[in-house]
Amino acid sequence: MQKKIYIRGHIMVKKRFIEAILSGRKKTTIRLGRVVPKVKDIIIHSGGRPIAKAIIKNVIYKKVSELTNEDAYRDGYENVDELIKDLEEIYGRKISPDDIVTIIEFDVVKRIDDIDVNDIYLGFSPLDIAKLANRYLNNVLSEEEIRIIDALLRYKSIREASIKLFGSLEKRWNIRRVLRKCLALLIEKHIIKVDPQTLEKLSTISKWYRGILNRNDS
Repeated sequence: MQKKIYIRGHIMVKKRFIEAILSGRKKTTIRLGRVVPKVKDIIIHSGGRPIAKAIIKNVIYKKVSELTNEDAYRDGYENVDELIKDLEEIYGRKISPDDIVTIIEFDVVKRIDDIDVNDIYLGFSPLDIAKLANRYLNNVLSEEEIRIIDALLRYKSIREASIKLFGSLEKRWNIRRVLRKCLALLIEKHIIKVDPQTLEKLSTISKWYRGILNRNDS
């Protein structure tokens, strides 16, 4: 039996597919092998940054010989031949008609560059921020901040993380502070793209964003 490949919350795609994903034209990603998503909520990355949050709707396994042009089109290709050629380039080997592929169907539920200036976390959930921080900020966070991020990833909520880390809910403010700092760092490092007008608005709300604006102006 073919070995299963597990994915845990993150999917990478080529840069040329960014607009197709954000516009809803590309609804699937086809992977070689039997891929098993461990969660339904995923973050899609391309070009070294996150581009969208999505929900996995369906997972289908097929032989390569069973792929249709409709399968290829929904994945952003013109036909099956173009899809197979790209898969061979990605995986570095000849694709057999009997090879198993996984079709992961998803719906984009949030663009990463869609910023809500009226929300304390700019429209992101605490868990989404923790996922992004874990992927992009581990080399700049302190050990204590990494411990908080790891707890959020494990326990899925500020409330549960606070109880497990500190034994009570009284230090939830510390977790929230780390999340706001992580958001500011993600913006400063251009991992989350924010236009200058939005950054100007954010700078009137929080010291984290005032600092970014001041550094950009200096």
